[in-house]
Amino acid sequence: MAEDYDDDELILAELDDEELVAQMHDDLYDGLKDEIVEGVNILLERGWGADKVLTEALVEGMRIVGVDFRDGILFVPEVLLAANAMKGGMAILRPLLAETGAKPIGKMVIGTVKGDIHDIGKNLVTMMMEGAGFEVIDLGINNSVDDYLNALEEHKPDILGMSALLTTTMPYMKVVIDALVEKGIREDYIVLVGGAPLNEEFGKAVGADAYCRDAASASSTGVAMVQQRQAA
Repeated sequence: MAEDYDDDELILAELDDEELVAQMHDDLYDGLKDEIVEGVNILLERGWGADKVLTEALVEGMRIVGVDFRDGILFVPEVLLAANAMKGGMAILRPLLAETGAKPIGKMVIGTVKGDIHDIGKNLVTMMMEGAGFEVIDLGINNSVDDYLNALEEHKPDILGMSALLTTTMPYMKVVIDALVEKGIREDYIVLVGGAPLNEEFGKAVGADAYCRDAASASSTGVAMVQQRQAA
């Protein structure tokens, strides 16, 4: 096994930069964490900045994963493997990015609403958003209005994401959004909602900025909306 890995190391090291990045996209797609870690280290040794490795090798690779997940080519287990491989690379890059003062694309607070203990979809969104270059604060499950408000106050995110899988907990999203309106801070945040029983009409009805049908659309919508707001 070790001998096989050494052979893989040698192959990666022999690729030029463009070939190596393309191979890393494939390895990320296949959820090969060891290969991603090795690829990140090789690019850093070649003088690549941490932000360039993140953007060109990892974020672009996760974008490809997201597209195929959206289109039904990849499924949850494959995305989880890709996200785990991404985390391996990020473990190396995160302290380097902190040293350079490089800022994430944006920041997101996300959590499943009060009364709901489902979190697989939320976890996928978290992974995809991190893969897109966001800092994500995951509040977990069963979050009250106060949980969301306290997190917004503490972390000052660009995006608030709420998830629900039960028809009985869906209306709580409006409770949270109404609380933002009452406090006069609704316009300070992009609000994204998602979950199996939701649809676009429901998203509009509760006052969200967008309904996201899956983790890939949440990632692409979040990036587009934050960039649009930053450009305004």
